[in-house]
This record gives sequence, structure tokens and C-alpha cells, in this order.
Amino acid sequence: MQRKPEWLKISLPQGKQYLDVKEIIARKELHTICVSGKCPNLAECWGRGTATFMILGEICTRSCRFCNVKTGTPLGVDWDEPARLADTIEQMNLRHVVLTSVDRDDLDDGGAEIWSRTVRRIKERCPQVTIETLIPDFNGQEELIRKVIDAGPNIVSHNMETVRRLTPKVRSRAKYEVSLRTLGVIAASGKVRAKSGLMVGLGETGQEVYETMDDLLAVGCSVLTIGQYLQPTRKHLTVKEYVSPEQFARYREVALEKGFRFVESGPLVRSSYHAEKHV
Repeated sequence: MQRKPEWLKISLPQGKQYLDVKEIIARKELHTICVSGKCPNLAECWGRGTATFMILGEICTRSCRFCNVKTGTPLGVDWDEPARLADTIEQMNLRHVVLTSVDRDDLDDGGAEIWSRTVRRIKERCPQVTIETLIPDFNGQEELIRKVIDAGPNIVSHNMETVRRLTPKVRSRAKYEVSLRTLGVIAASGKVRAKSGLMVGLGETGQEVYETMDDLLAVGCSVLTIGQYLQPTRKHLTVKEYVSPEQFARYREVALEKGFRFVESGPLVRSSYHAEKHV
């Protein structure tokens, strides 16, 4: 295993704000990708009172080789979750919230109804809050993707995760073309901005990253995040390269030159990092 470079050192969670957020989330029996995904920015985000909430439980029906979220047979749908989440957001006095979910291929609608109810409930309870939804691909079914869009979030995001060549190795069921189609539906709606995210350091070439940028722009995606892949456990894919901050800066420069409206690119960037700026 490669030794992590200095630029990937992170802060340990601490401080009253962090503890307050942790206590509220635990009391409301909610899940966050911050914890489930072992996000390196947990200390920073929780310390300033923000979090990315993960709906539809904490067990995913897919087993992507980069992801630390539990995989297996999920529990039943918790129809009270939208109300508890809206209460929590109001209690935390948030101005912007990011929602994501596990994949629920066990459900006929992939969880689209809960997605819709959650967004609508937050908008009713906290009308001042802007919302980003980081959605699964819903197996490319347009009517399910549109159900989330029609609920009225400000941004709908779906992550490509990696380049075309590496997708079969990195993602268990998701397909490169299905993810592009999902983003195309989002962009074509004309109601929300489409956003996507990439991990680097998995063995991709710079040219493959640029080709993925072109593919995203071709379907109307206008916001992009690029971050370093970090191996969650020894069971997951190993890091092939720790990409330098200079290369991340170059990726950002090229992406903006190509036509993206907003780009976050850096070693510790994740799809929800500084998400409030993307609105």
C-alpha cells in the first residue's frame, strides 16, 4: 500500500458544533454518507454544522469496489424518515442540504417515491433551505429520475465515479452509458442544474479524464467535482496513484476551458464538498 502524501492529512473530528451535529443525527436515527462513506471532510463539515444525509437506510443493494457503505439486503422502507429528516434540518438551522441514498434495486421504483416525499417535506418545513440531491441511476428509467426532479430540488447530481474503461472494475452494476443517460435526463428537464463527480487515482489516464469531461458536457452536465480515491479498507480497490495538487489544478483549469460552469478539483474534494457554492 502506498504511503499517503502530506497533502492528504486530515483533521480529527472535534469541537462543540461537531458533537452537536453527531448527537442530533443519532437521536433522530438518521444516516449520513459522511460516516458510512468514511468521508475525509467529516471534521470540517460537521464542525461548521453541515452534513450530507443518506436516505433509504444504510444497506445498499450494490457492492461497488470503491465504496464503504454496507451492502446486502436492505430493511423495509421507513416512511417516517422524510418527516424526521425535515425536523432535523430545521433544528440544525441549515441553509443548504445535500441528500443522497443507497441503491435500492429491491424496490420497484428504486426508492423514487421516498426521494420525492423527502424533498417536498423539506421544502414545506424549511422553505429557505436550498437542496441538492445526489441520486442513484434508477437503472436509467426516465420517469423515476423525473420524479425526483419534479419534487423541486435546486441541483440534481449523479456521479460517474470513474472513466469509461474502469467502470466495470470499479462499479458493481452501474454502467457508464446509463450514468450519462441519467445526467442527460436531468439536464434536459430544464428545471435543475446537472452535476457529476469523478474519483482519480484508480489507474485512469489524464486523457481518459478529459474524454469523460467531454462526455459529460455532451449530455448537458455543467457542474463537476474531482477528488482523490482513498481506499476505505483492505477489501476495497487499492490506490494506483496519489494525484498531485498541481494535477488537480490542471484538471480544474481544463474543465472550465471546456465549458463547465463550476468545478471543484482537489485531493480531498468529494461530491458534496462546498456544495452550497454550486447553487
